[in-house]
Amino acid sequence: MIGIIDYGMGNLFSVSKALERLDVPYFVSEKAEELMKANGLILPGVGSFKDAMERLNETGLSAMIKEFVGLGKPLLGICLGMQLLFEGSKENGETIGLGLLTGYVEKFPGVTADGGRYKVPHMGWNQLEWTQSSLILQQVEEDYAYFVHSYYVDRMDKDILLGKCSYNVEVPAVVGNGNLFGMQFHPEKSSKLGMKLLRNFTELARERVTT
Repeated sequence: MIGIIDYGMGNLFSVSKALERLDVPYFVSEKAEELMKANGLILPGVGSFKDAMERLNETGLSAMIKEFVGLGKPLLGICLGMQLLFEGSKENGETIGLGLLTGYVEKFPGVTADGGRYKVPHMGWNQLEWTQSSLILQQVEEDYAYFVHSYYVDRMDKDILLGKCSYNVEVPAVVGNGNLFGMQFHPEKSSKLGMKLLRNFTELARERVTT
């Protein structure tokens, strides 16, 4: 059973519908004690890093997420949910993140090295490139994924980089460390590639229970 964390800042509908299409059992909850019973958790996210961390901290969900990951259970952060896994962000002022992964969230500069300007946010389809193998990437071909974000993870530990794309700067697109994963794009909106990635994540959660 997959738990989707409801802290008031996630696109719960699209993630839920994707799991329904995969015929994967799931539930949505804002209660830490219920979410701890899941085999795997998805942390979606849309909006401000600062607001999201305030809500996670106020509700006790930050502590729950850290405990869940510490038990070796799989967790997947999507879009803002991936960024929250890192040390912090400068969005709307300095904000400390969950600190489960090494790296810092920065805003796209919007200016190239030669002074040209490019559009921020990074919105639309972009080509992914895998940087190392991972169970979550198993049998997933490099393809296009759908992005919507103005901030990206910088100064991160390269050992956890699984996939990237380019938007004037290198953008970490898929990260992973043990049972912890993040996707900067929206897998639930990324056609066959995204659905296969979600399938792989749910299989990892299922296998942890049955093995």
